[in-house]
Amino acid sequence: QAQLVESGGGLVQPGGSLRLSCAASGSARDFTVIGWFRQVPGKEREGVSGITRHDSPPYYADSVKGRFTIVRDNTKRTVFLQMNALEPEDTAIYYCAARIRPFGTPRWSQEVFYDYWGQGTQVTVSS
Repeated sequence: QAQLVESGGGLVQPGGSLRLSCAASGSARDFTVIGWFRQVPGKEREGVSGITRHDSPPYYADSVKGRFTIVRDNTKRTVFLQMNALEPEDTAIYYCAARIRPFGTPRWSQEVFYDYWGQGTQVTVSS
């Protein structure tokens, strides 16, 4: 079975940094795209970033451009999200998602683009 496990969340002060990890196992190891989403209770999930298995340019939401960086580790089937200059507005549960279907037309920020989801890791930005 496919499994995605997020880790690295926690409490950080504004301006601080965190690095999230998404480890894929089972059929999720054969991803074509890994995406990061975040969600605040009562709101829809927001696409944050995405990266392909190979060397296509990554996707970033406008709200995180210049602050977040997505990094792929193809050998270990792990994708990282480096988050710098964190703001209280970044507080959310962060989920990683895997697409195992062929890449097709990029729909980075759409949930239906992905096939499997992790259970999330909490990121809290507060002083």
